[in-house]
Amino acid sequence: MDISSNFIDIGGQFISDHTLITRKLKDIKAFIFDWDGVFNNGQKSLDGGSNFSEVDSMGTNLLRFSHFLKNGHLPLTAVISGEKNDTAFYFCKRECFDYSFFKTPHKTDALNFICQQQNIKPEEVAYFFDDVLDLSVAAVCGLRLMVNRRANPLFVDYCVRNQLVDYLTGAEGGFCAVREATELLIGLNGNFDTVILDRTQYTDNYKKYITERRLVKTQFFTVKDNVVEGVDM
Repeated sequence: MDISSNFIDIGGQFISDHTLITRKLKDIKAFIFDWDGVFNNGQKSLDGGSNFSEVDSMGTNLLRFSHFLKNGHLPLTAVISGEKNDTAFYFCKRECFDYSFFKTPHKTDALNFICQQQNIKPEEVAYFFDDVLDLSVAAVCGLRLMVNRRANPLFVDYCVRNQLVDYLTGAEGGFCAVREATELLIGLNGNFDTVILDRTQYTDNYKKYITERRLVKTQFFTVKDNVVEGVDM
């Protein structure tokens, strides 16, 4: 089923054809997210915090369940942020993400560490991002989903011209762009209806998934002078 029109109708842009994105998705083993500007609009409180939406949170959960149904195992999940943010730590713990990186000035340090630890390749990573500090990761990942922002048309054009993005969201950060991007990938997995029905009815498949998800203990890291350091939280 061609679902691309549903997303074009809400302003999404397929920089890569949806059939190519579908092919790329088949090789994906990890979903990695930037935080500021992706789960929110990038505004910061005095303590450096920035929020997230439960709508986006549900999107990440449904995407992981979709991957679980299609592949028989959990995908790797991580947040890589350039800043320290207690809300991001809370989110990663609550949602049982594998990794939470913070104060990471060069994000490929975190990506390379994750790939080495998990024996995966960058091309097996889907990356959700929005800004300049993310481009080193976007340049090497297999699938790139960029959160749009009307305020930086030259930057968006740069990413498109340099083949750093496969899909550009219609929604901006803070307006459920993560939900849009995750729902797209679920649709391209071909099991959207099953995901929704199984979650709604709390089927045995969903129970198995959520039991395995709860076993994931988030690991926290920062990067100093290009060296990855573990942190107790």
